Amino acid sequence: MNNPRPKIKMSRALGIPLTPKSVRYFEARPYPPGEHGRGRKQESDYKLRLREKQRLRAQYNIRETQLRNAFAKAAKVEGKTGEALLVDLERRLDALVLRAGFARTIYQARQFVVHRHVLVNGRRVDRPSFRVRPGDVISIAPRSRDTVPFAEAAAGAHADGVPPYLEVRHEALVARLARLPERAEIPVICDEQLVVEHYSR
Repeated sequence: MNNPRPKIKMSRALGIPLTPKSVRYFEARPYPPGEHGRGRKQESDYKLRLREKQRLRAQYNIRETQLRNAFAKAAKVEGKTGEALLVDLERRLDALVLRAGFARTIYQARQFVVHRHVLVNGRRVDRPSFRVRPGDVISIAPRSRDTVPFAEAAAGAHADGVPPYLEVRHEALVARLARLPERAEIPVICDEQLVVEHYSR
């Protein structure tokens, strides 16, 4: 796992719930952890941009190097760099396993991919950072489907809010990336322009 820090504490520090379990803790204490968590802090522009970058990293569970490389690639794309960055990150295999409702959290989705439970176009892929292309089909390996986490997923336990760029058949544990996502459809809490400013300074 990329970040062993307790998810509830990290959720409060970043101001966003990172797992379903952290939602109720976050609602009860919607301020940063620590004895000075409730105090009003003067925040510099640098700190605001840094926190936004950390929020984005946490929601995709990626390392700094991975985000920096994704930014460098997005900066070469015509149009808005921030939107290009999010579209690229959203094409990660672990992110789409989560969005399809095959996993409960991004951490679980990453684990499923690393443990070779996930197929792309019928072939096993064990790299969470693998970029899925429009038309590619994601499925769960036949031998894995009877395990408890995937049986729950097939029953629709995590099926709420599947984004419109994915076509999903939960009972078959099959999803297809129909097209590239649009920024407004990507369920990530982030002001991507601040991330762009952080890396462009």
